[in-house]
Amino acid sequence: MLYPELFKQLESVRWDMDKDIPWASFDASRLSDEQAQTIKMNAITEWSALPATEMFLRDNKDDSDFSAFMSIWFFEEQKHSLVLMEYLKRFRPDLAPTEKELHEVRFEFEPAPALETLMLHFCGEIRLNHWYRRASEWHTEPVIKQIYTQLSQDEARHGGAYLRYMKRAINNFGNDARAAFTKVGVLMASARRTAQALHPTNLHVNKNLFPRDTIQSRLPNPEWLEHWLDTQIKFDSVWEGKVVDRILHNMSLLMNQSFKTVQELNRYRKELGREITAAIASEAKPQPV
Repeated sequence: MLYPELFKQLESVRWDMDKDIPWASFDASRLSDEQAQTIKMNAITEWSALPATEMFLRDNKDDSDFSAFMSIWFFEEQKHSLVLMEYLKRFRPDLAPTEKELHEVRFEFEPAPALETLMLHFCGEIRLNHWYRRASEWHTEPVIKQIYTQLSQDEARHGGAYLRYMKRAINNFGNDARAAFTKVGVLMASARRTAQALHPTNLHVNKNLFPRDTIQSRLPNPEWLEHWLDTQIKFDSVWEGKVVDRILHNMSLLMNQSFKTVQELNRYRKELGREITAAIASEAKPQPV
């Protein structure tokens, strides 16, 4: 089981909201209304760890180890929302999210294959790590800059934990796991070709609620994410390239291959598909009597 070791590792580096956030360093002159509004949107978005955890527990009922790890992930992700709300309550109480606004992003996600979902959230952690690093650079107020640095480091650690479970899945399920991971890896590393940000909070997850079936669509300002990325923190092609490089690097480690481009990863995905199809066909052949 990975959970006991991950618990110790993550607990040893966990930051304390009272002791490790320099609240006394707050400088009101360096926080704009525009910046404060984005903090509110991030606080609500982080609250969506609640329905994501409910999804993970439902779709991984046969995996008690991973389900137990959710206790760590859920705690730390909800803490992200909490520290952002604490910042607003202290310094911009007029912008603190209401319980109704938070509850709006709690809705049921449709069941999905567990391995694909694991890879999706692994890539999401990589992307969020880079978004928050850029957010820390964009902000000018020292306390929120430190908070975003803490959050980005947490997201990197969460990605590392997901990677451990992905390695275990390959040991347990072989090519089926490789196929699931490369399929989602190609999608998530192809963000330059899409109009929307590729992150779990911006993907459609319940067709009965369409078009309000993404986390972002249920925010007070549904257009916020793209504006934040494109205009405010300026998450440009250079930064997106960093995300793609990290995805390809980790896919290379997982698959014992070398992927320099998304095209190379996609070719490998197709090769896996042919191998799986051939294996199924071989098993289906009638055996000689």
